[in-house]
Amino acid sequence: MPANAPKKPRAEALETIDIPIKRPREFTSTVGRGKAIVRQEAPSANLYKDGLVQVHYGDSLKFYGEWDRPTAIVSDGAYGVLGFEGDTSDHTGMPEWYDRHVEQWSRYATPETTLWFWNSEIGWASVHPVLEKHGWRYVNANIWDKGIGHIAGNVNTKKIRRFPVVSEMCVQYVFEARINGKILKHWLFQEWKRTGLPIRTANAACGVADAAVRKYLDQGHLWYWMPVEMFEKLVAYANEHGKPEGRPYFAPDGKCPMSGDEWTKTRTHFNCPHGMTNVWQRNAVRAAERIKTHGTSGKAVHLNQKPLDLMSRIIQAATREGEVVWEPFGGLFSASVAARRLKRKAFGAETDGTYFQYGMERLILEASQHQLL
Repeated sequence: MPANAPKKPRAEALETIDIPIKRPREFTSTVGRGKAIVRQEAPSANLYKDGLVQVHYGDSLKFYGEWDRPTAIVSDGAYGVLGFEGDTSDHTGMPEWYDRHVEQWSRYATPETTLWFWNSEIGWASVHPVLEKHGWRYVNANIWDKGIGHIAGNVNTKKIRRFPVVSEMCVQYVFEARINGKILKHWLFQEWKRTGLPIRTANAACGVADAAVRKYLDQGHLWYWMPVEMFEKLVAYANEHGKPEGRPYFAPDGKCPMSGDEWTKTRTHFNCPHGMTNVWQRNAVRAAERIKTHGTSGKAVHLNQKPLDLMSRIIQAATREGEVVWEPFGGLFSASVAARRLKRKAFGAETDGTYFQYGMERLILEASQHQLL
C-alpha cells in the first residue's frame, strides 16, 4: 500500500471544483457558474475535515483509535481481483488481509454497531469466518442486481462456462452483545436461574401466556431480543421474588439492575421501508453520478463506484441523525457523502492517492453545496 504523499492534482483545469490545497487559511471552490470563498482552514494533502466528515489519506489501521465509536461500518475493501492498489490476487488471501481490520472494528464497536460488508460472493464467503471469530453475527445477505445492462451482451459464456455475473453482495452483520462475557440469551437465562424461581414463572412475570419461556429465555434459534417493557417486568419480578441472598439480579455490575434504557443499547437500530427486500435492482453508476478524470479523457476514476442511493439506504437503515459511520476503505467516499446528506458523522480513509484526491474534491463540492464547510 502507498506510504508516500498522494499524487498531485492534474494540471488541467478542474471541471467542477478548484482546490488550491497549499493555501493555509482559505480556498476557492467553483460550483456551477458561481464562485464562493469558503473561510476555513484548507485541506492538507493527507486530511480533509469539516463539521461532519473527517477522511485521511493512508491506512485506516492508523486512524481507528482517533475516530468516534461507530454506529455503522461500511466496508468496501479488497475483493480478491487485483483490480485495485493493495488488493489480493484472489480470495484465498482475503482472510489475512481483513483480519487486522476486523479485529479493530470489534475493539471499537458497541452492541449498537451494524457492519455492512460489500464484496463478491466468494470474497464474502472467505471472510465470513474472520468476522465470526471477532464477534460479528451474520444477519442477512443483500444482493445488488445491476441488471443485464451491466454486461451488455459482451460475455462469451462458452469461454467462461458460467452464468454472467451482474451482482454484488452487501452483507449485514451486528456486533454480538455480551454481558460479563456471556451473549445476551445465555446471560438472561442464567440470571433467571439464579433467582431460584421456576422457569415457567417468567411468563407470569412478563404477563404473557408462554412467550417468556418460549422466546425470551429460549437458548436456541427461537430466542429473540426482549421488548424493553418485558425486560423491565422480568427484572422487577426477579428482584422482588427471587432468593434474597442472590440479589440484585440482572445487574451487570453486581450493584444496580439494568434499566430499560441500558437494555435498549444491547442491540442495533434497524429500519426497513415497506416493500423493500434483500434484492436491490439498481443499475451500475453511470452518467453524471460517475466520478470521471479531469480534462478531455473523462474516464471513470473508480471501476466499482457505489451508488449513493444504496449507500444512503444502508446508512439510514442502521443509524440515526448525529450517529457515526465509518468508511475504512474510502475509495471515492460514497458512504461519507451519503452520511453527510443524512446528517450523520463520517470518518474514513483511503490508501490510493488518486482516489483520495478525487474523493476529497467530491466531499468539498458536496459540503459547499450544502453550506457545511
